[in-house]
Amino acid sequence: MHPLRAEGAKMLDSGLSVRRQHSNVGEEEDGDDESKTRKGISVASRITQQITRIGLAGQCLAVCLFFLFVSLYLHTRNGVCVSPLPSFTRMSFFGIDGLDSEFGSLGVPWCRSKDGRTVEWTKKDLLKGLEEFIPIYETRPIKNNQHGMGFDHSFGLWFIARWLKPDLMIESGAFKGHSTWVLRQAMLDAPIISLSPRHPAKYLAKGPAYVDGNCTYYANKDFVDFGNLDWKRVLKEHGITDPSRVLVFFDDHQNELKRLKQALNAGFHHLVFEDNYDTGTGDHYSFRQMCDQFYVRGGGHSCFRDSDEARLRLKRKKFWEKAVDIDELCGPGEAWWGVRGEMRDDFSHKNKKISYPEHFQNSRFVESVLDVYWELPPVAGPSLTHQTRYDPARAPDPIVEDGRYGLFQRIGLARLETSVFNGYTQMVYVQVSPPPESS
Repeated sequence: MHPLRAEGAKMLDSGLSVRRQHSNVGEEEDGDDESKTRKGISVASRITQQITRIGLAGQCLAVCLFFLFVSLYLHTRNGVCVSPLPSFTRMSFFGIDGLDSEFGSLGVPWCRSKDGRTVEWTKKDLLKGLEEFIPIYETRPIKNNQHGMGFDHSFGLWFIARWLKPDLMIESGAFKGHSTWVLRQAMLDAPIISLSPRHPAKYLAKGPAYVDGNCTYYANKDFVDFGNLDWKRVLKEHGITDPSRVLVFFDDHQNELKRLKQALNAGFHHLVFEDNYDTGTGDHYSFRQMCDQFYVRGGGHSCFRDSDEARLRLKRKKFWEKAVDIDELCGPGEAWWGVRGEMRDDFSHKNKKISYPEHFQNSRFVESVLDVYWELPPVAGPSLTHQTRYDPARAPDPIVEDGRYGLFQRIGLARLETSVFNGYTQMVYVQVSPPPESS
């Protein structure tokens, strides 16, 4: 491991990289943590009341004693910090600014929906779903799904399918069959259609794989790309009369704008994209890249080496594997949109250069058809999962936030290998409909 990255991981383990936001969800379960916060405030009040009664030397001593007291209770079991102080204050006090104090300052890309709608489920629903899914995940047939989905995205796909209860599920890209297995756990009886150049059964000779008995495979010599299949005929063969009752899952590393248009042409409304790569990363054009625009906080990136953004990116690159600095973000002509100004597709075999006006128009098209846009949050904060891959400054708040080790342990996440948390790439659920007729 790179020494700087190892240093970052060590700092995470020490519990000093904490982004604590108070939430009503599960708060009653972590009352022991919160009671320490209340006790600290009480002590501070008593110290304050004595300040006016003592001289300058006594005031200095009181302040020193206060911060000493704070430092003594900054950690709880397993080294997870539950300090009531803001993360920036804690980082500055300990001289370790740089892990999470810029959270959100680099911008979290998002796509605006037509009517401002969002998903129906809440954080409480996600927590309840995690408790149910963890024991299911522990029975997975493919324990080491390297180059495939980890825990975060497996849970997200299962949760979305379980919530929507579609009549038919379609996946484009199956690999060894793990995503097929996840869909099956969500809907035990619904039919599945799987499109993949290689049949999952081909992997059985080398190790674990999953083949579903109620799945129609378009693979090997029968493979047909999603955009070339006669979906009207296929849906009729499966007895599906309403395409809005179908869930489509894309894990095929293709241009997501292309897939969006193909899904709209087929009449599908509910889509999940597994690899919604951040700006400057990935091997294809993604929603994140399209919607990373100037109206987003931190969007419209600077390619100037002396800019504040360049400084922040360089610092974060030391700790997070998928953080990108200015050299990686900016392509020829200082193009930062897409993947270095390219509309990558076909497993990076096609790298069409796109101008910024074209990129901007792509984002406008996306928002003209978008009813709902929801990115799956990380299941837990990086000091809990020990992941070092994605940059927390470019991700939504985790479901189980840093500092909530009691909750992390009680719902069963602590039982999982830490390696299963290192595959997060901002998976997104979108609900779409054709754009309104132009007047």
